[in-house]
Amino acid sequence: MVSACPSCGELAGRGYPDCGFCAELLDQFWLADWEALRTSSQLADRELAELVTSADVGVYPWTCVDWAMTLLACSRCGAELGTGPVECVRCAVTEERRWNWDHAAHPNTMSANEHLLRVARSVMRAPHRKRPAVVQAWKLVLPFLIAGEVIEFGRLDRIRAHVLAGGYESLAACHPRRAGRVARAVLAPGRSDLNAGRVPAGLRAPAARRPTASPEPCAPAACRASRGWCAGP
Repeated sequence: MVSACPSCGELAGRGYPDCGFCAELLDQFWLADWEALRTSSQLADRELAELVTSADVGVYPWTCVDWAMTLLACSRCGAELGTGPVECVRCAVTEERRWNWDHAAHPNTMSANEHLLRVARSVMRAPHRKRPAVVQAWKLVLPFLIAGEVIEFGRLDRIRAHVLAGGYESLAACHPRRAGRVARAVLAPGRSDLNAGRVPAGLRAPAARRPTASPEPCAPAACRASRGWCAGP
């Protein structure tokens, strides 16, 4: 169920990563897997993070790969690994390698919702690496992803278009009880509500689902062509 964050007042998750409550709400999925791996390995965080980021794809859960990057600083730019300036070569290489999990991992190891959560988290941790409309679109849908929604590429594309048209505030201001419609019916093809900037009352998001570990092989071009669930990094 989508609800308001008691700390920042946004829909829960939308204040990520600056809001502590929103950060804990999203990161709990990654942190749980990391703590389990750390306990079994008996290694310190930094040592384990370096081991995980240097391993081949599929050796460790994708959640642990992401968390390891969060713990490490880039040796070239000093920023969190993968979040540095666009011109940082090491951040670019590490960030690109991260997505091998999504496009080359074993089948049925990541759900559509988990893939979208992963993309949203990476975008929100490094917003300067994406266009503002892309960042705002992911910020809008993140609470629904946390609640278990799957936003197909076509819907996300329409959200971005609505943001580019100046509609971010109208969607962001939607009451939590009506907000499920943002991710679904109001963004369906042919709805006049989208152009009018109105979000009708309606459906609530389903109960949250726990991420597991990574997705069926998928090529971004194929996903885009089929208008499937994969929104790409």
